[in-house]
Amino acid sequence: MWLNPEEVLLKNALKLWVTERSNDFFLLQRRRGHGESTGKITGLLVGALDTVLDSNARVTPFRILLQVPGSQISWVIASGAAIEEVNKHWDWLVHNLLHSLSVFENKEDVASFVRGKVKGLIAEEVRGRQAAQEEDPEKFREALLKFELHFGLPSSEKLVTYYSCCCWKGRVPRQGFLYLSINHMAFYSFLLGKEVKFVIPWADVTRLERVSTGLMTEAIRVSTRQRQREFSMFLNLDEAFGVIGQLADIALRRLLDSEGLELDRVLQQPTRITKRILEEQALREYVLALFRLPRGEQLHEVVSCSVWTPHARCHTAGTLYTTDSYLCFSSREEGNCILLIPLSEVLSIEKAESTSLLPNPVIVSIRTKKAFQLIELQDRDELVESLNSRLRTLHWKQSMFRGKREGRRSLRSPTPYYTFYYDTGYSDEEEKEEQVLRNTVNSEALMTAFHQNQPGANGNKSMEQVKERLWDDHFSEFGRGVHMFRTEKIQRLVAMGIPESLRGELWMTLSDASSELESHQCYYTCLVQKSMGHSNLATEEIERDLHRSLPDHPAFQNPTGIAALRRVLTAYAHRNPKIGYCQSMNILASVLLLYAKEEEAFWLLVAVCERMLPDYFNRRVIGAQVDQSVFEELIRERLPELAEHVPDLSSLSSVSLSWFLTLFLSVLPFHSAVCVVDCFFFHGIKAIFQLGLAVLEANAAQLSASTDDGQALMILTSFLDQVGSEESSSPPSSPPGAQESGSGGGDITDIPAVVHTNITDLINESYEKFGDLTVRQIERLRCRHRVQVLQAHEDTTKENALRLVAPDVSIPPENLADVYDLFKTEHLISLYWGDSASAAAAEAAAWHYSDSGRSYMERQYRLDRPQFKSLYGLLVPWPGGSNQHTDTVANRTFTLLDQDCDNLVTFREFAVWLDTLYCEELNEKVRLLYRLHIPPALTESEDDPAVMKSPLLSTNRPLHVNLPSGVEGEVKDYQEQLKQMLQDLAKEKEKGVEKPLPLMNQREFIQFCKTLYSMFHSDPEENDLFQAIATVTSLVLQIGEAGHRGQSSGSEASGREEVKGAQPTEVAAEDAGASASQGNGSLAAEKEWTVSYAQILASLLTEQALVNFFEKPVDLSAKIAEAKEKQYHQRAGLLTLQQGTR
Repeated sequence: MWLNPEEVLLKNALKLWVTERSNDFFLLQRRRGHGESTGKITGLLVGALDTVLDSNARVTPFRILLQVPGSQISWVIASGAAIEEVNKHWDWLVHNLLHSLSVFENKEDVASFVRGKVKGLIAEEVRGRQAAQEEDPEKFREALLKFELHFGLPSSEKLVTYYSCCCWKGRVPRQGFLYLSINHMAFYSFLLGKEVKFVIPWADVTRLERVSTGLMTEAIRVSTRQRQREFSMFLNLDEAFGVIGQLADIALRRLLDSEGLELDRVLQQPTRITKRILEEQALREYVLALFRLPRGEQLHEVVSCSVWTPHARCHTAGTLYTTDSYLCFSSREEGNCILLIPLSEVLSIEKAESTSLLPNPVIVSIRTKKAFQLIELQDRDELVESLNSRLRTLHWKQSMFRGKREGRRSLRSPTPYYTFYYDTGYSDEEEKEEQVLRNTVNSEALMTAFHQNQPGANGNKSMEQVKERLWDDHFSEFGRGVHMFRTEKIQRLVAMGIPESLRGELWMTLSDASSELESHQCYYTCLVQKSMGHSNLATEEIERDLHRSLPDHPAFQNPTGIAALRRVLTAYAHRNPKIGYCQSMNILASVLLLYAKEEEAFWLLVAVCERMLPDYFNRRVIGAQVDQSVFEELIRERLPELAEHVPDLSSLSSVSLSWFLTLFLSVLPFHSAVCVVDCFFFHGIKAIFQLGLAVLEANAAQLSASTDDGQALMILTSFLDQVGSEESSSPPSSPPGAQESGSGGGDITDIPAVVHTNITDLINESYEKFGDLTVRQIERLRCRHRVQVLQAHEDTTKENALRLVAPDVSIPPENLADVYDLFKTEHLISLYWGDSASAAAAEAAAWHYSDSGRSYMERQYRLDRPQFKSLYGLLVPWPGGSNQHTDTVANRTFTLLDQDCDNLVTFREFAVWLDTLYCEELNEKVRLLYRLHIPPALTESEDDPAVMKSPLLSTNRPLHVNLPSGVEGEVKDYQEQLKQMLQDLAKEKEKGVEKPLPLMNQREFIQFCKTLYSMFHSDPEENDLFQAIATVTSLVLQIGEAGHRGQSSGSEASGREEVKGAQPTEVAAEDAGASASQGNGSLAAEKEWTVSYAQILASLLTEQALVNFFEKPVDLSAKIAEAKEKQYHQRAGLLTLQQGTR
């Protein structure tokens, strides 16, 4: 295959290669030892070396080198594993390039030409491979060429797909093509001689909607912060809307979320994203959500089939999904029949004889001596072979793990590790805690020891017995364990509330936490040993919340329950430091510990946090906020009358946030809330959505009549407080506030105090009215609403960042906001097309090692050196003379701003620098320029011309310049002007206005002058400014010479007489300069010749042209608008060039 040309300094280093074919410009070489029949010692050594190397590092046995006659440098341009492949490349070079190369006179041009040609071949191959993955490769190749031609984005901006559609401009439709790439959506239209084209980065998309209007039957509306675009007349609008939503969601999760939401590893590599990959990922997300599988599971096969269902005595048609560790079946109508079979439970998968009644049957046998029959499987042979391959691998892993585990057990003492410890007495709590913390793990659920006594206990027992009998009947008919059939019948049983004796088992079964426990024996106990005794932020928060977890339950009024809760939460924080500990996890873990053994409770917590509620328990609870946004849309769709009377649904969603985070545990009476948890483990988040809608519908009339958020909160709180269950025999009392009439709404608060609702009835009602809500719908809504939530976080981040920076700068707020946008865009552009090693890796490293004292807002976006230099060129207020020197000054500026030496500049540092240039007084601008030309900004190793490092200037006479006759009289007495300026500066210094800066030596001053000269190019007053800077340079050199001569002759007294009024300032400056120059390795002459900031500033103030230049106001708004126009395409072009030179 063709390779991106890579330099080889020694063509045949260590005799590792043998040349097979050659000509004046190319060599075809074979790796020594490859294909040799006799075993020469060199070949054997090379072969051994290649064999030892891992598969990623092994060298291909054949390669083609580009060689330039007379040069020691060659380039590898092709390689291959077979001689036939490399010979094809060789023949192409000989027939198409070799004769053309003889016309080049300069041999270096030969190398550049060939390297460019090879890169073109690689690009063509990439396009071909990408096009080959599409349904119509030729059309996609044509669209790819048009996309690159019309928009000029770098080649790394991969096109995913394209659609023919109309873009509406007012009432006028423009027919064209919508191109969807990994980072942008772009539209192009050329109709009747008028061209329309625009590019929208996914990072700017704030909302995606399907809308219908009178003109457009149905359209996709894409909203950004600046405007809205409508697209219609798609051939398949559903598909286009889905792909647009997926790409926006993936891009925002990858680009905007610094913590990194859960994102599949395939999607973390944008260059691998294709339309087919997106379809597969959408299906995978649906399967993971429907069956609540671990997030790392990969989907392998999706086939239609029918499964024999004994309870129905027939075959049920549906779809079989196979993943790394599971066989999953779902009936055609989602939820009617679901079957989950972990491969760890499977003994064998065998083909049976096919008949007309049972076509293509497959028998799946499991460890509980049961078997499942699947029929009507297409490609049965390949499917069974693939499943058996994974099954053999899994069995081998299990046997290895079991062998290691038994080996460890034989080395341990016979005393069992697990002990159940509790004490109902009143012994010393500290002694008890110490005993509990000796890694003692409870082997029973806390409810067995700490049962909450309630009135009507006999009635509860009889109800429990009825439920247990119903469940026993169900187990005998539908099976028991993870692989039981899940149908509507089990839904009715769960709605009644799972009996306490079975609750822990069924939670483990329905969530499949039991498989995790089985495959990770002793994992929890090891985590407890590792985590206990460690102190960090998570453990501190856990200790703070331990006694707030179900404080009314006797299990958590006892050290045993508290210690078990501490172990579970601490172990999980140790297992998943990305989540650590989040509030509301303590409430959830408390309930899990009541009904499940401690280790089971841990794995249930893992299932909830990592599979059933993904992205809920992180610092910003993104997942919960996404579901709140989805909940708002469901309210508008399912409860339109309520949405009409309560136009701002954010007040309701703020109340319902705790419903989702705690699964109603924090708002319902305990026994009622546990029934909701039962439904959650059976139906997942769908159960919470349905119950939330049912609660709002039950209170729709009161909520519609409420006048403020407080009344709405009181209505819902009162309603939820009185929801009871069969287990609580006496109805709960209403809160005191429910019987008091609120201001202006007496009829609103009276209703909830009268009616009592049974939780089973409420759950059944939610299933009847909202049971048609499917997991597929929820996943699609989540995908779209995640875009809105992440962008809302971006807006909050921007507001907080501007609020932190605004007091330190004088830039107008609207301009500061625009500067933030430029700063953020520069960061994103590098993530789009830059080197990930320099941008994303540097950012991640800085986050990892940054000072914890710095706020999150200050760390949100930061620029590395190339990014800063790009923005520097766009926003610096003066025109740059030579590009080389502008680049040098930009480097110094970055070094100066990078105060913590992490090679990144924060927005605060950038804004303060920009404020100095545009809004500060002349002396602050000069101070900034002065600091740019002394250490640390200017260093000895700076790559400047040698003449600048050792300037050829006289050290014994001043520099004279010819001045116009009119100016000559105005600058006769420099000393008088200098005395006055230094006196004024001395007064300011006494007030604390100025801080002493180190003295500047001669080399640094020459660099300072060079920068000033470069600033004046293309200025209307260029000639006057050059004359002025010449005068100032002469004046400062004279001051430096005077100081030099005074030090060398020892005539310090006369020097003090000449500038008596300036004595305090000069002495302080000299002291500062002396202390700053200690240990400096510069030349002795440069040490002695020094000037101070005060002297340079005073000299600049003598020239009105320079004063006018620095005090001339510059329109920052116009500069920002110009930068916005240039930034995107300028950076895109620059990065394209950088990629082309690699």
